[in-house]
Amino acid sequence: MVAKISTGGNMFGALAYNQNKVDSGEAKVLFSNRMLLGEDGNFSIGECMRSFEMQMPVQLSTKKPILHISINPHPEDVLTDRQLSDIAKEYMRKLGYGDQPYLVYKHTDIDRHHIHIVGLRVDENGKPLNDKFEHRRSKQITRELEQKYNLHPAERKERAERPELKKVDYAAGDVKHQIGNTVKAACYGYRFQSFGEYKALLAAYNVCAEEVKGEINGKPYQGIVYSAMNDKGEKVGNPVKASRIGKSVGYEAVQRRMEKSGEAIKNGKLKERTRKIVATAMQTARSRKELERQLKKQGIDVVFRQNDSGRIYGVTFIDHDNRVVLNGSRLGKEYSANVFGERFSGETGKMHQSELSAPQQDQPTHQEQPGFTPKSDIVPGVASVLGAFGGLLGGGASGGDEPQDTARQKRKKKKKRTRRID
Repeated sequence: MVAKISTGGNMFGALAYNQNKVDSGEAKVLFSNRMLLGEDGNFSIGECMRSFEMQMPVQLSTKKPILHISINPHPEDVLTDRQLSDIAKEYMRKLGYGDQPYLVYKHTDIDRHHIHIVGLRVDENGKPLNDKFEHRRSKQITRELEQKYNLHPAERKERAERPELKKVDYAAGDVKHQIGNTVKAACYGYRFQSFGEYKALLAAYNVCAEEVKGEINGKPYQGIVYSAMNDKGEKVGNPVKASRIGKSVGYEAVQRRMEKSGEAIKNGKLKERTRKIVATAMQTARSRKELERQLKKQGIDVVFRQNDSGRIYGVTFIDHDNRVVLNGSRLGKEYSANVFGERFSGETGKMHQSELSAPQQDQPTHQEQPGFTPKSDIVPGVASVLGAFGGLLGGGASGGDEPQDTARQKRKKKKKRTRRID
């Protein structure tokens, strides 16, 4: 069981987040504590706001009087509503908030049912309740609850709160739920530095991600829309806005993830392993299919993006062992889309002979990661998927892995043509 505690000053935001889940049938109110509300659980955000405001002191000595807690049992722990309610009450009492007004919601939007608690963390004088060592005490409380209710310990499976990463199956139904699980697992299970790399990763799991930009009342906005795809790379069903899945996979969150990934990849030298394995495969593989097979044995999927004429204009490597997604150009110019376009000739996909320095160290063998479902049909299936999207997944017919690569190449060419006149 994992508990997450957050504090803030926006009561409406915390209530709206949970009420939106209720309205969409993905959550329900389990119970309320010291709230001036009906007992049937059917009430509006306005009613909840008024109840909290009536008990909120006028003078506050903190800017964060609101408490928002999520309690997440292990996926294999199936609990009744009564058990979840008892857990919430005992948790809040032991943490010191048992006499505070709060609401408890049960969320069912992912396979792991969990609860959210929204309440006040200030006393009648507007002072915050004692939160000293709160996170440490919270962890101790969850351990006690695990023992009392015979639940799986959080330490037994560190990835308990991360959805399993698997391909979306449109025919299986509950598509929004599937997309949400896959997108969350991909976004926070892998590192990527561009939206093109993010889209290439998701496409491997039958999800199409598209950026949406525009204006509302004169103010610019940016967002992401996710859609399911079939194995042919065709979008099926209705698209799902990121806001319907959660802020954690919205535009700003993905941007932050890209920034953090860039730092981690640079500081941790995460691309070194990928580069060495790709270099070895390029040296020995006699065809594109053989290259794909060799890389897959080492835990790497390669995604080639092609235009209608069959020309390769982008290449992305998905290293499942390192959990990193890298466009070829990030590994070096000898791994860019242009190089692969030149090395593969004709319809047979044969590689031209060319020297590539082999890595000096032995390559680690591929070991499957928890939560990763190996896929034998990512390539060439994904290659055709991404080819069908064209510029949607980054890059263009010029051969660069990303649009900025193309622009950089054009600038270089322009500089070469410029003559200095003394």
